[in-house]
Amino acid sequence: MRFRLTAFGLHLLGSTCVLTLVLGGLYLGWYHWPGWYLTAVTRVLLIVGLVDLGLGPTLTLIIANPKKPRRVLARDVTMIVAVQLAALIYGATTLWQGRPLYYTFSANRLETVQASDIENEEIALARKDNPSFAPHWYSLPRWVWAPLPQDPDKAAAIVNSASFGSGKDVIDMPRYFKAWSEGLPALRKQLKTLGEIKYFSKQEQATLRARMARLGFSTEQPNALVMWGGTARRLVAVFDPDALTIRALIEPD
Repeated sequence: MRFRLTAFGLHLLGSTCVLTLVLGGLYLGWYHWPGWYLTAVTRVLLIVGLVDLGLGPTLTLIIANPKKPRRVLARDVTMIVAVQLAALIYGATTLWQGRPLYYTFSANRLETVQASDIENEEIALARKDNPSFAPHWYSLPRWVWAPLPQDPDKAAAIVNSASFGSGKDVIDMPRYFKAWSEGLPALRKQLKTLGEIKYFSKQEQATLRARMARLGFSTEQPNALVMWGGTARRLVAVFDPDALTIRALIEPD
């Protein structure tokens, strides 16, 4: 039994180190708050965690028999590790493709733009027409303003496309992005009181109201905007009405 427990402990330690290195790098680079919440990647993490920290070491505990020939034991452990690596690659690839690249202000709300939202054609156009805002593989999340183009025909085409769900919205077109600071005058006009934001249930409104009050923010002052994630997850962003800096991002659940 001691042999089995030693093998289990070593396997669990190795799996934990590798998983921490991969997921920690993704978290620190792209998924720190509010990215982790808004992209709702809990299910992916659960699968990876169950396989790499649960199933893998547990199978090693079962098959680690000191009487088994070392060649056979090595083969069995290698097969277990291969399954773990497959799960880790799946999880890391999914997280990489869904990593937040931009937090945009557009029209009347804030939205998260993930890497998978931007097509290669749009990336090429952005690198040509708006290179300072074009995404690269090493790009970290940025807060940007995403206004409609000034050309009325182009603007109407984008609005119609997004409204009917048949095409891309302007937040998926980094060729039109501008500096966050340039959009602040437009953002100021869109600030609402918590009660004016209609995207939350009564229970969520009550939770948000209590959390805002606990943090010392007024719920009767126009100081908030809804912030959407890629899977209909949403937060309330609370602004300083004067400086227009974000004071807090508050979850409703």
